[in-house]
Amino acid sequence: MAPTPGGGNDGLWSDPPRGPLDAYRARASFSPRELQLFWEGEDTLRFKKAVFSALEKDPLFAGSRGADLSLEKYRELSFLRCKRVFEYGFFSLDNLDQSLLRLPALTYCLGMYDWSVGTKFALHLMVFGSALYSLGSERHLKYVEKVLNMEIFGCFALTELSHGSNTQAIRTTAHYDPTTEEFIIHSPDFEAAKFWVGNMGKTATHGVVFAQLYTPDGRCHGLHSFVVQIRDPKTLLPMPGVMVGDMGRKLGQNGLDSGFAMFHKVRIPRQDLLNRAGDVTPQGTYTATFKDARQRTRVSLGSLSSGRIFITGVCVVNLQQAVCIAIRFSATRRQFGPAGEEEIPVLEYQMQQWRLLPYLAAAYVLDHFSKSLLLDLARLYGGLLRGDQAAPQAELSREIHALAAAAKPLVSWTAQQGIQECREACGGHGYLAVNRLGDLRNDNDPNCTYEGDNSILLKEASKYLLNFLEPEEQDGVRFQSPLQTVSFLEAYPVVLGQRFQGTSVADWLDPTAPLAAYTWLVCYLLQSSHQKVSQERRSGRSDFEVKNSSQVYHLRTLALAFMERTVVQRFHTHVRSPSVPPSLRAVLGRLSTLYALWSLSQHTALLYRGGYLAGEQAGQALEAAILDLCAQLKDDAVALVDVIAPPDFVLNSPIGRADGELSKNLWGAVLQESGVLERASWWQEFSVHRPVVGSLKSKL
Repeated sequence: MAPTPGGGNDGLWSDPPRGPLDAYRARASFSPRELQLFWEGEDTLRFKKAVFSALEKDPLFAGSRGADLSLEKYRELSFLRCKRVFEYGFFSLDNLDQSLLRLPALTYCLGMYDWSVGTKFALHLMVFGSALYSLGSERHLKYVEKVLNMEIFGCFALTELSHGSNTQAIRTTAHYDPTTEEFIIHSPDFEAAKFWVGNMGKTATHGVVFAQLYTPDGRCHGLHSFVVQIRDPKTLLPMPGVMVGDMGRKLGQNGLDSGFAMFHKVRIPRQDLLNRAGDVTPQGTYTATFKDARQRTRVSLGSLSSGRIFITGVCVVNLQQAVCIAIRFSATRRQFGPAGEEEIPVLEYQMQQWRLLPYLAAAYVLDHFSKSLLLDLARLYGGLLRGDQAAPQAELSREIHALAAAAKPLVSWTAQQGIQECREACGGHGYLAVNRLGDLRNDNDPNCTYEGDNSILLKEASKYLLNFLEPEEQDGVRFQSPLQTVSFLEAYPVVLGQRFQGTSVADWLDPTAPLAAYTWLVCYLLQSSHQKVSQERRSGRSDFEVKNSSQVYHLRTLALAFMERTVVQRFHTHVRSPSVPPSLRAVLGRLSTLYALWSLSQHTALLYRGGYLAGEQAGQALEAAILDLCAQLKDDAVALVDVIAPPDFVLNSPIGRADGELSKNLWGAVLQESGVLERASWWQEFSVHRPVVGSLKSKL
């Protein structure tokens, strides 16, 4: 084991148990304890340790996580576990500021244990609760307090049976009646039923419901959000006029009750309009906080950006757990080796390194990015709560919207592909449900869809980038970049003239090389996308047809490359900041460069097609550099996963346990399965009513 700076034990780092993984841990080039302290921070580490300790000691969390439970029982257990988390006081009104800072960490801890619990908690507190806080005003604080005390249980009802991504076509209505000072919430038909609403199936008592707001003069003022009571908190029976139900079993997260609802002329008080974007007077006059209707819509749907940013963190957590399992497995699973010698761990094989270590790098790089994007969102919300309507605040909102729209696809797809690669890298053992990679894969899968289908979301990011070359859509004013994510485009014409001059592995291992390549790539894709759009417009097509014909190979690729560049840039800057301890710079630098080169290598054809690369040597050197970095990181891999791995109780994977006793742990887990040694209950079917096929001997 690498030496621990300062010595001693502050209670934050627990040395892993001795076992087969010791050999790799002893070869680590850095102190895992030092990296963990730097990566998480002391306060977060102490908090996460307290959460994990509480869960492990609580009998309510000791049982099944859903595999062998009925749907009803699993959902009951998920609710009880969610309720117990509130009882622990991890989130407190008495210390609200600190609780808000800890909220993402708490949710991710619960998700590591079981995303049915983590998502249920997040939907109630982080989605429903934050929507009340950010979209409402002082008059809605009464609901926020009830959320925190679990007097009510919430959901976020935007999508409908017939509309999801196209939020502007949502058909639920809210007509204002000035005679009673009430809104009438109504679903015109079953296609307008709220659908795919987490927590709504069995447990939600209230929802933030999105509907088209109509004033008495017949004018529609667009999509707005309302607090609507769905069930009686004392009986959980539906309120009058509400038809609410459960959608049934899903591919994963079955402890979460996803549901639907229809509203038949349900009346709610005027004050239950969440009024940050606009309000209605008692007489029925609409008053807009923002004159621009598009800005009002962005404010109303701003909670979707926070949801997308939260999902990026969810996906990182899933990828981290899968990588932990696969790398610990690979460091202890021995297969083949030189003739006449002992079998070697499969982690020693270049193929296994190439399959897994880029995803280990991604687990670190994307973790940093998701946390930094969360800080950007906090900056935006701070301005909104201060009532800041200045131009820079609007530009910040647009930039974060674009980043969130591109980040969720990149990170959720990376996690999806990474978990599958980890599953396959663990061979047949990875397919065994008890080792949890299947659950991780299934629970992560919806992240590619909810809060916006990934491919649809990339249109939002590409539209933002395309505006750089189309200032007419910005009233002739080029937009600003408060977060500096598109500032490099100011040098757009100069960048397009640049070329990669290197030919060796060392040229690619220069950390600035992949960043320079990405800068050129985004500029090239922006130019080609703009040319494609302009060509389609000149052909006389409508704006819809133009955008529809320009997505594949152009705008979609542009948005992903832009997001990858942003991620690479932020981590490149981070690992070179003065805050990084000198003893950690080398390993973090290798992770940074590996992720950058590995991601960039997926665009090699474009780099050659556009002329940035020339000759065989440049591409061959890029591939060789990736393999070189994998080899450099191989001996650090186990220590790196020790830093980000949750306790064994939470990881819940026999082949991924920290002691590395792979065969022993897996054998014990299999023998503990219910009925594993029992005769089949249908054994009699084996010996009776056998089909008569005659004698084989008589036919020969």
